[in-house]
Amino acid sequence: MPHVTTETADAVATLTLDHERRRNALGRALVEEAVAALAAFREAKARAVILRARPGAKVFSAGHDVDELAEGRRDPLGWDDPLRRLVREIEAFPGPVIAMVEGSVWGGATETVLACDLVVAAEGATFAVTPAKLGVPYNVGGMLTFLNAAPLRLVKEMVFTAEPVDAARAERHGMINHVVPAAELEGFTRRLARAIAGNAPLSVAVMKEQLRILAGAHPMSPQGFERVQGLRRVVYDSADYREGIRAFKEKRPPVFKGE
Repeated sequence: MPHVTTETADAVATLTLDHERRRNALGRALVEEAVAALAAFREAKARAVILRARPGAKVFSAGHDVDELAEGRRDPLGWDDPLRRLVREIEAFPGPVIAMVEGSVWGGATETVLACDLVVAAEGATFAVTPAKLGVPYNVGGMLTFLNAAPLRLVKEMVFTAEPVDAARAERHGMINHVVPAAELEGFTRRLARAIAGNAPLSVAVMKEQLRILAGAHPMSPQGFERVQGLRRVVYDSADYREGIRAFKEKRPPVFKGE
């Protein structure tokens, strides 16, 4: 069965995550279908894309498919990780991508949503960044996505506690654009997408690319980059990392020892 469904109308494309059995986890198969859909939207000259889950979803996405993460001695979130590919494709798509969020958003799915150009959420939506629950070291690109979307102190609270932030608080801090009642979510988001699609597509595409480049313009020395990568290796080489992944798969609380 397909993991995503698509539709296009009036230059607005919709990409629906549709793998409820796995709570729309961002595994390799789902991501490959999503990337292929974005390529098809580009070929069809879609001027805006809506990324969503099924209507009424309790979980927008569970984030990384933990079953696909290495259990140790290898970077679990490297350049070719499915999530990294999806984020790059969203950022590189020439038209704005709007996340239409209903339900809870977990881990890497929060980064995926924040990588979108605009975020519209239902009142009951929540967002959590959960690597600390698993002992997983998040990558530099993902951290930059969070920092570009939210104030530093909010990012720290989210990554340190791994607790969900509700939509109202996320909107208050500028992390998302709009919070609307669930019954109005689709209509509001589609009106926003149609407004974008009615503008000059080349102008919009160029401004999106300008903003992407400027948002990523954070200079880092080679020594600083090596330091960050070295810190991540400390985590994914640790016993805590292996314990976190195994505990998740065994459906038990992890016992972290800081080693």
